[in-house]
Amino acid sequence: MPTPMNLSVFMNIRQFFLVVLMSVAGILVGCSSNTQQVMPTFKVSEISGKTITQDNFKGKVTIINFWATSCTTCVKEMPKLVETYDKYKSNGLEFMALAMSYDPPMYVVNFAETRKLPFIVAMDSDGSAAKSFGKIQLTPTTLVINKQGRIIKRYVGEPDWSEFYQVIEKSLAENS
Repeated sequence: MPTPMNLSVFMNIRQFFLVVLMSVAGILVGCSSNTQQVMPTFKVSEISGKTITQDNFKGKVTIINFWATSCTTCVKEMPKLVETYDKYKSNGLEFMALAMSYDPPMYVVNFAETRKLPFIVAMDSDGSAAKSFGKIQLTPTTLVINKQGRIIKRYVGEPDWSEFYQVIEKSLAENS
């Protein structure tokens, strides 16, 4: 027969797990969302040294992928992102792989060169771009931005590729 002390501890543990479960559910719901946030102002450096800002993407469907060379999911999904870019670039898709501030620049340059990444690869050296896009901390985080400059989809982790392609195709088909 449970004592009042044991029952109290059980209730506290139960409440704790309920709070944890609700928090995890909230995070998962936020992993793939339609935010409709306007693309913020940002300034980053391409690995070649060229400055990239939001103006480089005006009027274009754009994918921005926040990633890191130390992120196994980022490295795993990169060939699929290259394939996506190759598939849609002739339709006007722009793409930027934006390395997180903690990623050593030499690693990023080496990764981009050895894998011959065909799109813009830039460094968010001070973390300001990640902050302006909603305090992005988890990698990979991939944003789909429409021609009007609105973030229409945010993926945390590897996206569902068929859904990802549908979102891109729908955005490319829309008028500016």
